[in-house]
Amino acid sequence: MVHSEGGTAPVMAAGAGRIDREDRRTVGSPLVADPRMTCRNVDVYYGEKHAVRGVSLDIAKNEVIALIGPSGCGKSTFIRCLNRMNDPIEGCRVEGKILLDGMDIYDRSVDVVPLRAQVGMVFQKPNPFPKSIWHNVAYGPKIHGLAKDRYELDGIVERSLQRAGLWEEVKDRLDQPGTALSGGQQQRLCIARALAVEPEIILMDEPCSALDPIATAHIENLIDELRANYSIVIVTHSMQQASRVSQRTAYFHLGDLIEVGRTEIVFTNPLHPLTEDYITGRFG
Repeated sequence: MVHSEGGTAPVMAAGAGRIDREDRRTVGSPLVADPRMTCRNVDVYYGEKHAVRGVSLDIAKNEVIALIGPSGCGKSTFIRCLNRMNDPIEGCRVEGKILLDGMDIYDRSVDVVPLRAQVGMVFQKPNPFPKSIWHNVAYGPKIHGLAKDRYELDGIVERSLQRAGLWEEVKDRLDQPGTALSGGQQQRLCIARALAVEPEIILMDEPCSALDPIATAHIENLIDELRANYSIVIVTHSMQQASRVSQRTAYFHLGDLIEVGRTEIVFTNPLHPLTEDYITGRFG
């Protein structure tokens, strides 16, 4: 048994992998000072299925926050809410408030195209366009009007590839297909593509799960470097990866946000028994 912050009500371990309704409280503070993104009481439904339940969580500036938990716990569904990637899914309904720099991203006046430039997404499997390396990176700036000529586009492409740690490997073959790169290079190309439109937040949904250890190390080093200029939300099944790259960790279970806190605390002294069970391998 542990006690939630700011109160004396006990938080009991749930039996048989279930959370009683009165146990649906987040331990650790989900709030930060001066957040870049604010999520309050976010619920997500797929038809009648309640996939995410009343999640409140802030995304801080210049931080990496890792979302961990067993498969089907709602972490990927939640991250896709942050740039409205769930919009095209038939029967999907999102309730609650998600604010980016104070703007309600689900307001009817919000255009999702510029929103997805501000909040970029890197997917589990690298998905370069069937175009040249140059065109992969230049595509976003061209459609968003971020460059007035080829000279400016060349500069954006070079800077983005440098930020993604890929420039030295591809600078002499920018006209070759992005799909001809190795898996790890393709993922860094996709990161460069996201960076080219100057996002505020980068979402990463298991970005290393299809990569070998060397490519994974490249991506993890890159994530640490990018934190100086961006906020990063990463979904990962690797607790080792979460401990290496993140400053805060949030644990999800059956659609509920169970615990959030500094990564070293979550992994060494978790507040909730469900978190401890997952961290120690008792379930999940």
